[in-house]
Amino acid sequence: MNIMLFHSVYGLRPAVHAWAERLREAGHEVRVPDLFDGQTAETVEAGIALRDKIGKDEVLRRAVLAAAPHSEQGLVYAGFSFGGSIAQNLALGDEKARGLLLLHGTSDLAAGTTVEDLPVQLHVADPDPFEQEDWLNTWYLQMQRTGADVEIYRYPGAGHLYTDPDLPDYDESAAELTWRTSLGFLATL
Repeated sequence: MNIMLFHSVYGLRPAVHAWAERLREAGHEVRVPDLFDGQTAETVEAGIALRDKIGKDEVLRRAVLAAAPHSEQGLVYAGFSFGGSIAQNLALGDEKARGLLLLHGTSDLAAGTTVEDLPVQLHVADPDPFEQEDWLNTWYLQMQRTGADVEIYRYPGAGHLYTDPDLPDYDESAAELTWRTSLGFLATL
């Protein structure tokens, strides 16, 4: 499977490279574009400031440029938190997308968005300060209306970015369960 994996507002950190390497070891081809040109952040607030300094439109433009040469092959778009919102936007706009794997993040949906049976898997903390219950319910219904086939996995007690061992949110058991469930999802595509 060809996977385009996008980082969070923390930037391209070792945890993202580690996930990409694990995916490669499982037989997948993985691309990990650096949307922040080598810049990383130590806190969510600093990451949001970095994203805003670069500009959301510029970050999205960089993501499109990274994915475009490979989209003809049929990509699985994946991302961590903010990277999930990028992945979602690209997958919903790419008629050849094979799947969407969201780790810790979603995005608004443009009115009139439709896809044909796009497999989508979302993994989020429960509760999650960035993906609150009401929002997730609305998002789920909207995604189903677009034609996506959506699965949501919640991880009670985990922090928002619970898959990154270098962050305070890290939860080893939730991260490993997410990993195994994600591999199972990718095997179905």
